[in-house]
Amino acid sequence: MKQHIIKDMALADEGKQRIEWANRHMPVLRKIKDRFEKDRPLVGINVVACLHVTVETANLILALRAGGAKIALTASNPLSTQDDVAAALAADEIPTFAIKGESDKEYYECLAEAIKIGPHVTLDDGADTIAFLHSDHRDLLPGVIGGCEETTTGVIRLRAMADGDALAYPVLAVNDAETKMMFDNRYGTGQSTIHGIMNATNVLFAGKTVVVVGYGWCGRGVSLRAKGLGANVVVVEVNPRKALEAVMDGYRVMPMLDAARIGELFITVTGDMSVIRKEHFEVMRDQAIVANSGHFNVELDLPGLSSIAVGINEMKEDVMEYMLANGNRIYVLAEGRLVNLASAFGHPPEVMDMSFANQALAVRYIAEHGSTLENRVYPVPTEIDEEVASLKLDAMGVKIEKLTAEQDKYLHSWTMGT
Repeated sequence: MKQHIIKDMALADEGKQRIEWANRHMPVLRKIKDRFEKDRPLVGINVVACLHVTVETANLILALRAGGAKIALTASNPLSTQDDVAAALAADEIPTFAIKGESDKEYYECLAEAIKIGPHVTLDDGADTIAFLHSDHRDLLPGVIGGCEETTTGVIRLRAMADGDALAYPVLAVNDAETKMMFDNRYGTGQSTIHGIMNATNVLFAGKTVVVVGYGWCGRGVSLRAKGLGANVVVVEVNPRKALEAVMDGYRVMPMLDAARIGELFITVTGDMSVIRKEHFEVMRDQAIVANSGHFNVELDLPGLSSIAVGINEMKEDVMEYMLANGNRIYVLAEGRLVNLASAFGHPPEVMDMSFANQALAVRYIAEHGSTLENRVYPVPTEIDEEVASLKLDAMGVKIEKLTAEQDKYLHSWTMGT
């Protein structure tokens, strides 16, 4: 295995400073790292991490190493890598394979290099490592104890594999932990998506009709932040319960084709493919802006948009203009990839603190219990979720109430009546 594939080792000092800045805002992960340094629960465990190479991820990697793990890190998205962070980790002798803007071919070359470590545990943000091992490197599967998946999209893919008896090792759905999903997806995606769009365009949200496609936790967060900036938010949703919730939260809800005609800014957060298609692009108003904050760029039917464009121009970094035959212009941000990471810094460290605390404790759980688990997708144990929440509250200086013995008995008894 190569030691690293990065852009420039000269960026290492800058990356180290930024990693330390994030560390100061990640108190839960710091506590877990201190505990790991003392207990060394991951000695003998090789980890392949296919994650966004950011300052927050760097602190997770350092925490796992403190626990004794050997780690190889590769990017989970060609546009989300922070090159100075990759350089800093490589300089710290952590095998790192990631360059911002790498081609699809280079992306998989980096992934192929990382798995040469011989993984016992895989960490994924989109299930690419798991898919890669299952499709092209099945000889490595017997050595894998288990894995973790951090995205809604990835968990969906893995449950489909498990249902088809194709999953060769157990996986913890870190994405579904409440201290990850409700906070990372809602507050993290909400803030970082708006940040990315502002960085790329500097447009005013107030008064604009913003169409949010998908009303899961990410969609809730994006809608809330856009509304807070004065936007008129329209939600597109296929699930009737979520659509009803969006209506009750004060948003207009309508089909995509209707929303396409009135929207000025579109943000997809569904985890599905082709949610904005050619027929939608055809009816959009002039200078409509389209961005994606779902995991993969397949949420936007970019081949369909290209097929109806008479001209394609790069207006500025992260902004591609598609000129249609009717004279209308559509602007696609960050090549349709994650705008919050491609055009901004991703989620704030205070939010990723909880997500990566879950990841670190999940890796320890797999190391200790993976051999006893079946080949399916498991929820993160409740005790891990509650431990992360308790550590976060403690770090924030927040105290909570405790049940009295009588209250606890009442909640667990059927003999005390009403």
